[in-house]
Amino acid sequence: MKLKLTILLNLACCIIASATVKPASIFTDHMVLQQQSKVALWGWAKPSTKVKIITSWNQENYAIISDKDGKWKVNVSTPIAGGPFDIEFNDGEKLVLSDILIGEVWFCGGQSNMEMPMKGFKSQPIIGSNNDILKSMNSKIRLYTVPRSSVTERQDNSKPSAWKLAAPEAVSNFSATAYYFGTLLSEVLNVPIGLINDSYGGSSIEAWMSPEDLKPFPEIKIPSKGDAIKEVSRTPTTLYNGMLYPVIGYGIKGVIWYQGESNADRPDRYEDLFPAMVSSWRKNWNNGEFPFFFAQIAPYRYNSSPIDKPSKSNNSAFLRDAQRKSLLKIPNSGMAVLMDVGEEKSIHPANKKQGGTRLAYLALAQTYGIKGFGGISPTYDSINFDKGKAQIKFQNVPNGLTSFGKELVLFEIAGADKKFYPAKAVISGSSITVSAESVKSPVAVRYAFKDFVIGDLFGNEGLPVSSFRTDDWEN
Repeated sequence: MKLKLTILLNLACCIIASATVKPASIFTDHMVLQQQSKVALWGWAKPSTKVKIITSWNQENYAIISDKDGKWKVNVSTPIAGGPFDIEFNDGEKLVLSDILIGEVWFCGGQSNMEMPMKGFKSQPIIGSNNDILKSMNSKIRLYTVPRSSVTERQDNSKPSAWKLAAPEAVSNFSATAYYFGTLLSEVLNVPIGLINDSYGGSSIEAWMSPEDLKPFPEIKIPSKGDAIKEVSRTPTTLYNGMLYPVIGYGIKGVIWYQGESNADRPDRYEDLFPAMVSSWRKNWNNGEFPFFFAQIAPYRYNSSPIDKPSKSNNSAFLRDAQRKSLLKIPNSGMAVLMDVGEEKSIHPANKKQGGTRLAYLALAQTYGIKGFGGISPTYDSINFDKGKAQIKFQNVPNGLTSFGKELVLFEIAGADKKFYPAKAVISGSSITVSAESVKSPVAVRYAFKDFVIGDLFGNEGLPVSSFRTDDWEN
């Protein structure tokens, strides 16, 4: 009799569970929704069932009928930043998500330098993070990590995860770049901040793109259903299918992105792939040209053996240059330059605070319109040759350029023979004059165009200048 009762109770629980409306995995207690917008909520219920939704901030009622597969989706209006609030879902069984804040939500994607947690990787520390973790208690900063998933078919839902309040244990395991970005936004904007970490170490950009995105690139092999995934983070479309597609449409303000290391040997293709990916994400999100800010990969000795002739396949400066050029191809974008924090023997710079802070500078200046501070690195604009010298002009230099009193030693200059020689570089306000006795008639200049190098040119506000080249030569 006792066994029968247990079976009946278990069966009843299963029936109730199957009847209860189920929001997608990304909708949990403690989440942050984007303020003053129409945000999407979606999930599953019984097929062809009415789902009622009540938002506590305005007591508005929404009703939607699930489709033949049980899926439903509805857009709800959000107020100005505040909370906490509740959302009630009811399809005959009631479910309430509580402690919901309304604020600014940012999506944080990329590979290992975005994924790298505040506690660091094993034997790869993050400078100052232990103290920052200890002081991280902040109920207005909420963190969500999309679990890893690499699959050949699109997934309607991501693996289960939960929104967490910023506190030492949660922060220590969360993306350091994203956390430093979010804490500065929280401090300056004084509103709740939601951070969604959707990253996978070692991932190529092709893994984050859909089959439709990759059609213009016929050399890229798109896996079919049932194909073996030999490289979980570098197989085209597989991370899009398992980690991105399930959360596309969640209400966000914008994206920060830190990726490119795994594409360093294919800079020409990255120059086309990256803008294509951003364009596709914006189209699929259906949220206009939302801000897209990215970290330029830091200098690192990608090639450990000596290089007689640097080329696009063995000098990561070409990938950095592809990222620099992407600024002209991606509207409403910005690049955080990391020329001064790279490490020769570690692809994961320990100074993650600089990267996160510089991404926040871009958002605060370009998205939130805060003026009076330096938010953007100086960028190469144009070059003019006259009497054996090259004059280089820059943009975003309201207070001029500086080397902080050190000699500039990273400029090179070349003539028509395409041979580069070390050059003398002199700062004059917002421009630089470059020359070399060995090159009487220069035609091209490069700055810090090495696999590994520590930049020595900055804007007056301390933001480094990206490596760049004025030529378009193959090597």
